[in-house]
Amino acid sequence: LPQASPTLPLCTPGLMHHPQIQNALRMLTIPLERLQMMKVHMMAAMCKGLSRETHTQATVQMLPTYICSTPDGTEKGDFLVVELCQSQVRILLVTLFGDGNLSPQMIYKIFDMPENIMHGEGEALFDFIAQRLSEFLGGTSSSQERIPLGFVFPFSCRQTKLDKAELISWSKGFSCSDVEGKDVVQLLQWAIYKQELSHVDVVALMNDTVGTMMTCSTEGRPCEIALIADKGSNCCFMAEAHLVETAEETSGRMCVNTEWGCFGDDGMLSDILTPYDESIDDESSNPGLKRFEKIVGTLYLGEIVRHVLITLVAQKALCSRSNVAVLKQKGVLKTQQVLEIINNGEGMAAAKRVLEALGLESSEQDCSRMQQICQAVVTRAATLHAAGLAAVLSFMCQSRDMDQLLVNVGVDGELYHGCARFREVLENVVKLLAPDCTATLLPSTDGSGRGAAMVTAVAVRLEAQRREVDEVLGPLRLSRADLERVQALLRREMDLGLCKETNATSSVRMLPTYVCGTPDGTEQGDFLALDLGGTNFRVLVVRVSQEGIRMASEIYVIPTEITQGTGEQLFDHIVDCIMDFQLKQNLMKQVLPLGFTFSFPCQQVGLDKAFLLTWTKGFSASGCVGQDVVHLLREAAQRKNVGVEVVALVNDTVGTMMSCGYDDPKCEIGLIVGTGTNACYMEEMKNVGTVEGEQGRMCINMEWGAFGDNGCLEHIFTSFDQVVDKDTINPGKQKFEKLISGMYLGEIVRHILLAMVDRQLLFKGNPTPKLQTKNIFQTKFLSTIELNGLALRQIRTILQDLELDASFEDSVLMRDVCHTVSQRAAKLCAAGLAAVVEKMRENRSLDQLSVTVGVDGTLYKLHPTFSHVVQETLRDLAPKCNVTFMPSEDGSGKGAALVAAVAC
Repeated sequence: LPQASPTLPLCTPGLMHHPQIQNALRMLTIPLERLQMMKVHMMAAMCKGLSRETHTQATVQMLPTYICSTPDGTEKGDFLVVELCQSQVRILLVTLFGDGNLSPQMIYKIFDMPENIMHGEGEALFDFIAQRLSEFLGGTSSSQERIPLGFVFPFSCRQTKLDKAELISWSKGFSCSDVEGKDVVQLLQWAIYKQELSHVDVVALMNDTVGTMMTCSTEGRPCEIALIADKGSNCCFMAEAHLVETAEETSGRMCVNTEWGCFGDDGMLSDILTPYDESIDDESSNPGLKRFEKIVGTLYLGEIVRHVLITLVAQKALCSRSNVAVLKQKGVLKTQQVLEIINNGEGMAAAKRVLEALGLESSEQDCSRMQQICQAVVTRAATLHAAGLAAVLSFMCQSRDMDQLLVNVGVDGELYHGCARFREVLENVVKLLAPDCTATLLPSTDGSGRGAAMVTAVAVRLEAQRREVDEVLGPLRLSRADLERVQALLRREMDLGLCKETNATSSVRMLPTYVCGTPDGTEQGDFLALDLGGTNFRVLVVRVSQEGIRMASEIYVIPTEITQGTGEQLFDHIVDCIMDFQLKQNLMKQVLPLGFTFSFPCQQVGLDKAFLLTWTKGFSASGCVGQDVVHLLREAAQRKNVGVEVVALVNDTVGTMMSCGYDDPKCEIGLIVGTGTNACYMEEMKNVGTVEGEQGRMCINMEWGAFGDNGCLEHIFTSFDQVVDKDTINPGKQKFEKLISGMYLGEIVRHILLAMVDRQLLFKGNPTPKLQTKNIFQTKFLSTIELNGLALRQIRTILQDLELDASFEDSVLMRDVCHTVSQRAAKLCAAGLAAVVEKMRENRSLDQLSVTVGVDGTLYKLHPTFSHVVQETLRDLAPKCNVTFMPSEDGSGKGAALVAAVAC
């Protein structure tokens, strides 16, 4: 390191000429290259600790703390803290005023703990703590009905919630019986209730490292890392929650307690361990464990210097006229003495006093060498702390996908506060090892006390916020009973729609398509397809053979003056485009069967006969509504003297089913979930009362987007749905579609966000003018925001584009809202499908139905969780149906051609 960083001189010139001294100092010096390697190994160990598969083998345990937020400065109220430390219990009452946590009031009392309590029964320990708490509260006054308590418990625990942690093992001189493996929060709460302190609730458990991070967080200055350099060593930091696989939380961030003291227990540090370190490990109560902590913790630094002295005195390289026997006694040299020797201008005098107190005769040169050894031991501890901190910084920078990380680090501990040299080396080496990170080190004040109060205060604030959020989002969270009711209602509407007498009363039209078969693989030949669903339309030639399907297509634009002109102009333009396409494909001499995908509402009375009910999507060509669109196309072909054989008219849902049916004969359902939503399926002809005939099957176009237009779904319509519905061009229509499809989900989210701003749950209640704009929050934002692993910084960028100044907590809540809305949509879609597949199973009198759903639409295909939730919910609602989902490829084009092929 000295070679790499001339700003950190290790030795005074002229003192290294003695070979034994030189060798000892060389062993205690770690080159920069090795520190870089250690940083990389530490990051790898961190990843191992976070992974569910490798966590148990990790030396850096990366324990979840279930602390998912830092203070925002609004916390206020009285908070109790119980801190178990060494042989004492410290109890504090901390009052916060919502002023940025700049001026908290604290009163505390320290109680000595008898030795027999530390080694007795666990129940006696917690009773002792509760009794002291009762005694403390007797001398204080608080007007709060309920006082939250934070418990600082500095032992290794398996934490599964903020207020649930099982003790793994005792340390630090404690050995109480019947506690290991039990929830220490519950044990303390029971003891508190025994003291009749029913108004005191234990809401959080943490260790001192977490407390340090929290105490250094104030309004406008969040602290996201804490470093402890004390008797032990540890670090915690705010990790992306989805990376913490050992916890169920996947949204936002969570504080992870690294427990890095065990780093190196797998031999990773063997090349930097000195004989002095090996001697200390051999003498310890846990040989082979906590190897990193044993070379950096103040519990061990004095011992390391003692073992260096033993060797050098024995070699006559130091205090040559002294006997080494006096140094054999463990604990005769304290770390505090080591720090005094290197900390001030009187270090030489301090060295002489220490050596004389040990009974060693010392010259001025001996004192200089003693000072040099102490410097080397402390400098090594500082560089190793720096390597660990650099690993955490780089891990955060990479996991957040940032070019440069700016972060505050709370630091506490005897080594940091008591040694200027340690602080200087730590800061300089961190800069060398993590140049892409700018870390501001903030000295902690009473991290374990004030910080524990902060953890407790944040927990209380988030609990209150969560209750309010649940009030807002609760109506959108559908139970299984809700979904079963939707399934039953749709089944009733389907039956009404199929019956000739009741068809008019059903909100689900159940339109016959006159498609009576799916592809069976024998179809061959060339077919034309038209796909008209908007201002762009396609003409295709589809060549079906035993080798498969080949397609060629061309996209044509329909000018506005034609879409809003006369019907004759519109269909003449379509035929002109067909002629152009045939010319380019050398098809002018052939008259090919044509399938026509016409994605506008029609009343179909035959496979090639359908009357337009109304124009949508900006079309308003005159003379078309109420007319047979196939006949209009044929008339235009006659005017242009073009041979066109229209054999089938279909909508995109039927085309999707047919497109997938070519590859999978079991595909008998079509589903669209995109801008809109619809479904079709193969129904038994005997059940289709609106069409003559009893034999075989017919594809039914459900038009299920209108499900609920008769009021049967009012029980699941929320106030947000009602506002969105009223603001559409067709209020009261397509109500099921407005709960599910991509055209509306963004608007539902926008109105929920506005409600949350009003309740001051988002953006600190600040006005958000941009959010008042209709359709400003597009459904594609839901897909992006819900991507698992998307850094919160990226979510904030999306929101900033909408001129929304979002905090990280806002970003987490936004993800919650988006998730709730999309989950509801997916589950309702599944409930609809459950009604369809169960009807098909009953129609066919099967114990178990196997069927494939051909599916298309951007919401289903592009949303990160929608398809999974649909499939999972459908399995739950229709357990007797084995349903496979097949994404459609060009249902509107290829599907229309296949309808024509089957018809032929």
